[in-house]
Amino acid sequence: MSGFPEFRSIAVSGKPEGIFAALDDLVQRHIGAIITSCTTIDLIAMKAERVYTNQPDAYPLSGQKDIEPNRWTRLVLEQGRTFVANTVDEIIEVFPDHEVIRSLGCGSAMNVPVILSGKLLGTLNLLHEPGHFTPQRVETAGKLYMPAALAFCSLSNA
Repeated sequence: MSGFPEFRSIAVSGKPEGIFAALDDLVQRHIGAIITSCTTIDLIAMKAERVYTNQPDAYPLSGQKDIEPNRWTRLVLEQGRTFVANTVDEIIEVFPDHEVIRSLGCGSAMNVPVILSGKLLGTLNLLHEPGHFTPQRVETAGKLYMPAALAFCSLSNA
């Protein structure tokens, strides 16, 4: 997995949509996800905006949504740590759209904060069946950090 040469060729010549799709391809090959999405975060306004989704019909780009303070915001946004929920009950606890998540056949979630030079660029969000996000898959997600950062940085150059 080191180097991701296939990602580099897309990132050098691609547009943000292609770069996020290449990131999703890495997710699918190394971790697996029913839904992959990426979200930018406005910490001052406490708003999130989905900027990529691999299933736009089922889980569309949706404009800005309010971020409600909870365990997820403390862990991901304040501490910069990866959030993992491997049960529907854990998802219900922190995500207002838990019914949509469940309706898509998902019962586990992983959210990886993407931080560069001390600034939160956004989050890489993965949804899958219950129990999917094992410690090994969480560790692998950490190795996708630089491709994820590059994808988010491409937004400012679009």
